Amino acid sequence: MKLAWLSANPNLGPIKMRHVTTFLLFLIGVMGGGISIGVLTAPGDWYAALQKPFFNPPNWIFGPVWTLLYLAIAYVGWRLWQQQEQTGLRRLWSLQMGLNFLWSPAFFAAQMPVLALVIILLLLGALLLFVRRAWQSDRILAVLFMPYVAWVGFATALNTAIVLLN
Repeated sequence: MKLAWLSANPNLGPIKMRHVTTFLLFLIGVMGGGISIGVLTAPGDWYAALQKPFFNPPNWIFGPVWTLLYLAIAYVGWRLWQQQEQTGLRRLWSLQMGLNFLWSPAFFAAQMPVLALVIILLLLGALLLFVRRAWQSDRILAVLFMPYVAWVGFATALNTAIVLLN
């Protein structure tokens, strides 16, 4: 079964369809994982009662920011899997994804901000290493991860402040 836009474009053949399918799988995996974890570990009364630093953003901002970041993360993952020689970067991408998905359960579900801080520091380290290595082989990957690094850096500061204030 061909999609209408694919059959209307003769330049898209079986190879391109496979790329589209693979990208959709990355998108579903990353976005679906992020949404699922967000729903299952939504901040509750415990989080509301915590002392937060002055730079704590309003809760509504997290959804749009993570949506954009997860789109970039999915694209970066998909692009890596198109490149055979990127085994090291693939491992780092997988590591950051695992650490990313671990943070919310540690912080919100287990209510362990110190453990979450350890996880987010490891995540930030993995992201910085990823950007450094990607800069040498595929700068698009590195540039796409820079907003992610900035956000995780901010989240690390926020997590640290919450640990110190509580």
